Amino acid sequence: MAGSELIARIVASVADIDAAAWDGLLARQRAPTPFMRHAYLSALESSASAVADSGWLTRFVTLWRGRQLLAACPLYLKSHSYGEYVFDWAWANAYRENGLDYYPKALVAVPFTPVPGARLLARDADSRAHLVQALLAWCGQEELSSLHLLFCDEDDVAACADAGLMMRHTVQFHWLNQGWADFDAFLASLAQEKRKKIRQERRKVEEAGVRFRWARGADIGAADWDFFYRCYARTYREHGNPPYLTREFFHAMARDMPEAWLLFVAEREGRPIACSLIALSGTGAAGEPPPVAYGRYWGALERVDCLHFEACYYQPLQWCIAHGVARFEGGAQGEHKMARALMPVKTTSCHWLAHPAFADAVERFLEREDQGIAHYLEDLQERSPFRNPSAQD
Repeated sequence: MAGSELIARIVASVADIDAAAWDGLLARQRAPTPFMRHAYLSALESSASAVADSGWLTRFVTLWRGRQLLAACPLYLKSHSYGEYVFDWAWANAYRENGLDYYPKALVAVPFTPVPGARLLARDADSRAHLVQALLAWCGQEELSSLHLLFCDEDDVAACADAGLMMRHTVQFHWLNQGWADFDAFLASLAQEKRKKIRQERRKVEEAGVRFRWARGADIGAADWDFFYRCYARTYREHGNPPYLTREFFHAMARDMPEAWLLFVAEREGRPIACSLIALSGTGAAGEPPPVAYGRYWGALERVDCLHFEACYYQPLQWCIAHGVARFEGGAQGEHKMARALMPVKTTSCHWLAHPAFADAVERFLEREDQGIAHYLEDLQERSPFRNPSAQD
């Protein structure tokens, strides 16, 4: 039938793809996030945050039937493994020790963003399967060492598993809203020692004279964005690293995606001293996925005991309860988050290695690692902070 042939096209930039077509595909997925929106990925490029000079060479894979976009995904050629949060340094070292090149490798992910969600945007399962095959074919053609899809949703995982990719699991910590009337009702659901600890931590911040205000969307003014970036950049530099994201990136967010952001600002004696930036998806409208909040960035200009916990957990959770947000995701790693009632969740990435011997070795490693992850999750569940742990299942 004329026009029925599937055509894969690789483009150099998300700007080469129609924004409405891309976002239309994203809206069809079961796990869309704001980080996969055309405007977000475009801002990473235009702001020079994720570009070739920083080790993120952009290549976007698209699948077409005639003029209809059936599937698409971001693809980055990486010259390092920074900014990914699924660690493969040992794999790269093994390649180097055997005289082989691991980099460049192919990565399907959102740069610097360990948030689970749809990566393979597709109209249906068949289109998604063809997109995976197009990725593998291109990686083979380019003689790349490997392909990695990070923090995938269940539809992506199913498509990758069918194509023979290896699965790797990591653990994050997410908070689920049980319909509490307010923060005190949430605290009442916790074990006594956890409840006492949170109240003590909040009291320390309050007694230090710190007060919070929040702003959402267009109400986050230019001065607030400037203050946020000052805090964000300082925090990275205090840890010995330059910030991943440029000020221009956040300019683009304020201009193109203001509704996706919520800012908490800590003030003392009328001066801002710290802030945390939260991303939002969903409105709770009929037919939409439940609203979700994502803890993303924080920074402080002054030291106050327990301020980090207040800015990054207690203020956002209080806001989520008041605004009916279904889930708060706390980002990568961080077992300490369980003390704040964020519970362990298994996340999945998918991997293909071109070299058969290394693929076999990695597969054996992943089998052992997966057993360890399973035991770790069991151990964490036994340490639930809730009075009635079964209520969180």
